[in-house]
Amino acid sequence: MIPSEPKITPELVAEHGLKPDEYERILTLIGREPTFTELGIFSAMWNEHCSYKSSRLHLRGLPTKAPWVIQGPGENAGVIDIGDGKAAVFKMESHNHPSYIEPYQGAGTGVGGILRDVFTMGARPIAALNALRFGDPKHPRTRHLVAGVVAGIGGYGNSFGVPTVGGLVGFHTRYDGNNLVNAMAVGLADADKIFYAKATGVGLPVVYLGSKTGRDGIHGATMASAEFGEGAEEKRPTVQVGDPFAEKLLLEACLEIMEAGCVVAIQDMGAAGLTCSAVEMGAKGDLGIELDLDKLPCRETGMSAYEMMLSESQERMLMVIAPGKEEQAEAIFLKWGLDFAIVGYTTDTLRFVVRHKGEIKADLPIKELGDEAPLYDRPWVETPKQQRIDPAALDITATLPGALERLIGSPDFASKRWIWEQYDHLILNNTVQRPGGDAAVVRVEDGPKGLAMTCDVTPRYCEADPFEGGKQAVAEAWRNITAVGARPLALTDNLNFGNPEKPEIMGQLVGCLRGIAAAALELDFPVVSGNVSLYNETNGRGILPTPTIGGVGVLDDIAKMATLDFKANGETILVLGATTGWLGQSAFLSEILDREDGAPPPVDLALERKTGDLVRGLINDGLVTAVHDVSDGGLLVALTEMALASGIGANLAAPPPDMNPFAFWFGEDQARYIVTVESSAKALVLRRAELAGIPVAKLGTTGGDRLHIAGERPIVVDALRERHEAWLPIYMGAGLM
Repeated sequence: MIPSEPKITPELVAEHGLKPDEYERILTLIGREPTFTELGIFSAMWNEHCSYKSSRLHLRGLPTKAPWVIQGPGENAGVIDIGDGKAAVFKMESHNHPSYIEPYQGAGTGVGGILRDVFTMGARPIAALNALRFGDPKHPRTRHLVAGVVAGIGGYGNSFGVPTVGGLVGFHTRYDGNNLVNAMAVGLADADKIFYAKATGVGLPVVYLGSKTGRDGIHGATMASAEFGEGAEEKRPTVQVGDPFAEKLLLEACLEIMEAGCVVAIQDMGAAGLTCSAVEMGAKGDLGIELDLDKLPCRETGMSAYEMMLSESQERMLMVIAPGKEEQAEAIFLKWGLDFAIVGYTTDTLRFVVRHKGEIKADLPIKELGDEAPLYDRPWVETPKQQRIDPAALDITATLPGALERLIGSPDFASKRWIWEQYDHLILNNTVQRPGGDAAVVRVEDGPKGLAMTCDVTPRYCEADPFEGGKQAVAEAWRNITAVGARPLALTDNLNFGNPEKPEIMGQLVGCLRGIAAAALELDFPVVSGNVSLYNETNGRGILPTPTIGGVGVLDDIAKMATLDFKANGETILVLGATTGWLGQSAFLSEILDREDGAPPPVDLALERKTGDLVRGLINDGLVTAVHDVSDGGLLVALTEMALASGIGANLAAPPPDMNPFAFWFGEDQARYIVTVESSAKALVLRRAELAGIPVAKLGTTGGDRLHIAGERPIVVDALRERHEAWLPIYMGAGLM
């Protein structure tokens, strides 16, 4: 044992997030006590964040293949063929724990990390999205977290130069001690020029690229694999510090070095830093890796091998360089003002060897570091089913207009303009549909093709019925892409859950994954990348199960893109899909009646597909003037959003006499879209729906400056707008409303 290194004790093992049986596994694997550096390496490779030890057994059930899938899960990002020789590269990842501890840097480096995942594959990032969940607005920490996270996302994305085009924001008391920051990035590449992490060739140089290594982020991945207790603030040193301007230089240098034919393999230094990137590159290629840390560019003096191997300093890459290309590659990186250092070589030993100051600090079997990571089939219990809510049994004292006014100005439904106006959503000049629509749309190069993208999940559905909630999250993403006229092609996911060692939480994860798999299979919407974030708990209180779905689709001609805003007076408003008045787990029930109970709406996947295909055909043929999918808040909230986007009101018929009016207008039945049609197209649209076997009903006509349900008090659209726009700026600037 080297005297300067601490003695390996049970307490030290526990501090590294390793359980006693896992440590015994290490002893058996290597046949001796590990060095301190080796203990750190195992801690990094075997934590939940990197090894997926609680989830990978169940992740195997996800459908990941389709003719258009070039690369599924297992690489830095997923890749799909979008035609014309082009590929879309995308992924979503979480930075939840860091963003609670230090919201600005936590959120900013979350954006930086996901951008690196995309350009590591050889793609230029063209868009970013995010999905944010915060605690109760009344909680003393919520405002601070909102301000820091939003500023961090904007500060990094805007400085890097990528448009932030969409996302979602929600509030719930279950996120009080553990907010969620899920970042998604989408890039564009030539379909035949995708770069991978698999190292090939023996004796090739392993090159460190980018910014220097510091002590920030050490144990960041381990921290992300444990729940919070008291003193979460003390974990601040585990949060990385980002530099978006350095990342922009790294992007350009990487793309140039790729174009020059210098790259054999490339891996982003993300979670677990140099350790994870080196091990993954070697193991995927059935090669060993030897590193000499004396060659590592460091920005702090006296760093130990342990610190260098576990640092999560940002804006760094590891590459295997093609033979004879070292000087050319170095010249490119020096031109961009970035570090370039040969820090090791590939070997045929299948060993991961780390040297520092003439001593071997680690000598481990490289494939076993990943392949022999613990795999748990954790006990789980199914979430008990809830009964359907009977609207007739509800004690409702509100009026329809009053309920709408409350909903549209509530934290979840209020305009998020205050947030997205802090993001540059127009940079690069290719954003065709901005934040606020069903899905963002970004032009592919010079067009006419566009990429549609969205983030979706309804956590209250997932808690009440994980299977149906998982299905609904995928279906909602599929609908949002469909509603702009695009063909949904593939998805990425970010599975945010509590402590998987609790059977009821593990049951939520298993149920949601089964629902996601069922929907992805039925909708031909494969999972090509993703991330699992577990232990999202504070003092034993877990978040709502939140399996965020990021979807991507292709719009062949952006000139045919649909938007949700009413276009003119006198157009007919139709709802495609059946309305049964499903109020269980609805926003109406939660916000107006202060109840979160009942079975969530079931998702008929065959009907989702059939209805979506009809809507996409109507858009492509120019038969509808506005389209909006119906989700949270039901028909009346969707109609209000269409009116607010246009300033045009609507005259709405009374609901069917045999239906509770609140259930009709606020029920959250799935597989529904609202469309508007000109009088000349109405008969054809009705005929097409009839032929497709899709229920269709007339809701009313567009016109005027107010929403007016027959027999109810009309509401001026501008008054709704004031209520809709007011909550968040007032909350962030002048205190609680």
